[in-house]
Amino acid sequence: MAYCQQARFIFCQYRKWLFTGRDCTYNAIKPTFRLQCRTGFGNRYNFTSSFIIQQAYADLSYRWLNLSIGSKERLPELKNSKLSSGGMVESNNARPIPQIRLEVPDYVAIPGTHKWLHLKGHIAYGRFTDDKWQEHFTSIGNPYTIDVLYHSKSLFAKVGNKEHFPVEFEGGIQMSAQFGGDQYIAGQKEPVIDMPTRFVDFMRVLVPMAGDDTTPEGEQVNIYGNHVGSWNFAATAYLNRWKVKIYYEHYFDDHSQMFFQYGRWKDGHIGLEITFPKNRFIDTFVYEGLGTKDQTGPMLYDSFWGEFEEQISAKDNYYNHYLYQGWQHWGMGIGNPLLPGPIYNKNGQITFISNRVLAHHIGFCGSPCQSLSYRMLLSYSRHWGTYDNPLNEIKKQFNSLFEVTYAPQQLKGWSFTVSGAMDRGSILGNNYGGMLVIRKQGIIKSGNK
Repeated sequence: MAYCQQARFIFCQYRKWLFTGRDCTYNAIKPTFRLQCRTGFGNRYNFTSSFIIQQAYADLSYRWLNLSIGSKERLPELKNSKLSSGGMVESNNARPIPQIRLEVPDYVAIPGTHKWLHLKGHIAYGRFTDDKWQEHFTSIGNPYTIDVLYHSKSLFAKVGNKEHFPVEFEGGIQMSAQFGGDQYIAGQKEPVIDMPTRFVDFMRVLVPMAGDDTTPEGEQVNIYGNHVGSWNFAATAYLNRWKVKIYYEHYFDDHSQMFFQYGRWKDGHIGLEITFPKNRFIDTFVYEGLGTKDQTGPMLYDSFWGEFEEQISAKDNYYNHYLYQGWQHWGMGIGNPLLPGPIYNKNGQITFISNRVLAHHIGFCGSPCQSLSYRMLLSYSRHWGTYDNPLNEIKKQFNSLFEVTYAPQQLKGWSFTVSGAMDRGSILGNNYGGMLVIRKQGIIKSGNK
């Protein structure tokens, strides 16, 4: 379903989750160092685990540089994390992947540019934690992969100084990868593929390059590991008390459609975000359109296996991979959730059964009074399946979420959230769900001011 983890909510028949989290901040040497720790855990009914640790991490910051260690929810780039359907490479749909991440999390002005040029970015390595889930979920005769490693990186730039000009431009690239691990066939005890994880292999995902003769043939003719990425662009206009933002994310799978060697970009995620002047009815409105039907076309031919030197790269098969099955974690898609993850499959296969999708999404939120706020998410999508396994007919899906949060001023740090959601359609079926969140947040600081 579309909003399961984004709203800390599971869209499947009467699922419940009570979530709690704590965090603390300690300024060791003011104002240079900052240490932030957070834990979050929850109980769920009718899900992959009855008890989960959603977040457990520590962030150590030195000025604008941050070292993050552990499982932490990461938000989609250049998008409103509360109202967007999510990023195409990574959103907050799946459970966080434990990692070590060195980052510049917020834009930093480049010296000598008079605050007109800002940069941010990150590099991370981690490990997927769903080995047991994959082993239990996969049906006999189907493949799954365990001990899989994770890598991601990004670089973003912002041009503009709203103190002198009311428009800012942002753009950048983000890439993520699965690598290493052992592929098994359910029902067999020995692995059928063993992907190496030497130091050079860590470098091969950092700077994407082909594998050597210790890797499968597909990794030699293409790139070692399963790489996904996107180009992201946004323009934000500040018009008196209004803020208007338009954005576009172009997804690419491996090197196909990374540039323009296969023609103009046809797939992507486009959005409009409007922040209104302060009022009691609506604070922010978001519209998004998603298209993933093209995928560079329906034909793929790698000359490695044939007599001809020509190679045709197409049929990108978004979020699916012959070694790692799917771009997923614990069954949930890591990318945009309007492409339903493997957890909804009834055939025991860890694949995305429909990645050719056209969708529309609306989100809006408001604060009728100081202690009360709400948000609503609505999505409508049409599904064609995949090029290899098209659906017999176009299937449609409608998803909705309504959420109300009460945070009384007299109970500092406490908030109470009630959510309700509904699915209607032929991809995920008809489902209802509800959620109650009781949250207490607090900050612990050193005595120095």
